[in-house]
Amino acid sequence: MNKISILLADDHAVLRESIRKLLEEREDFIIVGEAADGESAVEAARRFKPNVVILDINMPRLNGIEVTRRIRECSPGTRMLILSAYDYDQYVFALLEAGASGYLLKDVSCQELIRSIHSVAGGEPVLYPSIALKVMQKFSRSNKCEDGNSADVLTNRELEVLFMVANGLRNQEIAKRLHVSRRTVEAHLASIFSKQKVNSRTEAILVALKQGMINLKDVEMSGKV
Repeated sequence: MNKISILLADDHAVLRESIRKLLEEREDFIIVGEAADGESAVEAARRFKPNVVILDINMPRLNGIEVTRRIRECSPGTRMLILSAYDYDQYVFALLEAGASGYLLKDVSCQELIRSIHSVAGGEPVLYPSIALKVMQKFSRSNKCEDGNSADVLTNRELEVLFMVANGLRNQEIAKRLHVSRRTVEAHLASIFSKQKVNSRTEAILVALKQGMINLKDVEMSGKV
């Protein structure tokens, strides 16, 4: 079994130690490093190339937004999972734009944290329910494409896949509903990303909301986007 490699980045030592103990009890995770400040987090990510970085926002020397940008540049395959006490709009949108794959609040349960690590490591975005609502409300208010020629038109099947993604379904669940293989779903997603000029499911959904392909009322608030 391939273990998910994780870097913990938080300036609160007690919280880091608690998360480390929780994750080390599982055979599917391996902690490759810890960082107590932003610059150390970037350096550790450059060195270890972890699958997932669990990152706080308010970090000494370099904040979480800049850390996310730099790690995405030096280790594109690393997924950023934000774990914060704050859900301020300016943090949420700046971090998603910087390339974060997930955003959780620190009152999340241990089991939800574990599920979220698996999701982001597999390329599936995760947002805390209240944050998912913020994101969808913001982008659903603008239902017109800023540039009608900025992306190719999605096929009906691609729109169907994107709608299911927005409702929190994983690739295997989508494949089952559509009676196709998981590889076929992955191919549809690759085509969607290419047409929308994005690199993640989160970005694809935000673009779809902004362009009016998906309406907020049609999306179930399951805690995932």
